[in-house]
Amino acid sequence: MGEVFFRRLSRWQADSDREELADLRVASYEEPPGEEYPNRERFLVRLVEDVQRPGFDMVVADDQDGDDNEPAGVAYGYPLHRDGSWWRGFVGVVPDEVEELTASGKVFAIAELMVLPEHRRRGIAGRLQERLLSSGGPELVVVLLDPAHTEARAAFRAWGWDELGELRPGSGEPVLQVLTRALPD
Repeated sequence: MGEVFFRRLSRWQADSDREELADLRVASYEEPPGEEYPNRERFLVRLVEDVQRPGFDMVVADDQDGDDNEPAGVAYGYPLHRDGSWWRGFVGVVPDEVEELTASGKVFAIAELMVLPEHRRRGIAGRLQERLLSSGGPELVVVLLDPAHTEARAAFRAWGWDELGELRPGSGEPVLQVLTRALPD
């Protein structure tokens, strides 16, 4: 493993690299045999939608080892739409402050943060999220996590994220945990 470099991808670069990003997603998530392909396809559908969102941003971590330049991880997200539609399915009442920040366009959602298993525990995920959020603007960042992914939840908690509640994205879909992190001015 070599030195890690971070680079931003435009929406067009992300769209043109979507197959490589989907391969990275499959390799990053250790899923039961037979689940890789359907989850890869769901990721591709979601990525195609996400790159079209206003304010989409992506950061890739590349591991440079000799002449090779291999992706080690990626993080991407977008500002939440001001109409508050992202919060549909929230279990309970969305706090007033969160609604106000959403309506003022100051909430950013991290849609994906993934690092290949062989590159974990090197601080790459933390640096990916910091680079992603370094462009300024949002006051609050949100992420949805599967409650079963205890390792991911522990990492986000260690980075200073707080649990806000739960969200059920659609009927028949699993309940996800909503974590938030306030950003300094």
